[in-house]
Amino acid sequence: MRAAILTLSDKGARGERVDASGPALASWLAEHGVETVQSLIIPDDLDTIVSTLSEWADADLADLILTTGGTGVSPRDQTPEATMQVADRLIPGIGELMRLKSMEKTTMASLSRAVGAIRKRSLIINLPGSPKGARENLEAVWPVIGHAVEKIRGDQSDCGGRFDR
Repeated sequence: MRAAILTLSDKGARGERVDASGPALASWLAEHGVETVQSLIIPDDLDTIVSTLSEWADADLADLILTTGGTGVSPRDQTPEATMQVADRLIPGIGELMRLKSMEKTTMASLSRAVGAIRKRSLIINLPGSPKGARENLEAVWPVIGHAVEKIRGDQSDCGGRFDR
């Protein structure tokens, strides 16, 4: 599996903050046998996010595109809107599962607006901006990602009986 990581941070894009989430995700993915083929930091700008997600998915750059940052409720948090704008289809259960697992640790997780979506042959998942939150949310949905990517990329095999709880 190939992954791309898009960090959304105004300060990070200006060089005023070191991105810790992108490298933390790349490390976690490497430990799970996933190659990170692209990593980029851009500002929390709707048009820039839309453009980057569209370009990456349309070029079939990665099977899995992870965003980190911009999922909260502040005025500059626009990642879910950008993801929904580029989505061919939404996968509501991904955001629901991340929030469910995160709320076991903090009620602040209820403020997350993260979404999961499909564009072309790429699975896009929004993750929180903190390294810890990004890893924990990725871990929460990891059991379904491989199957989702296989199906998105055209696997026609039956799913019945394949999974336990």
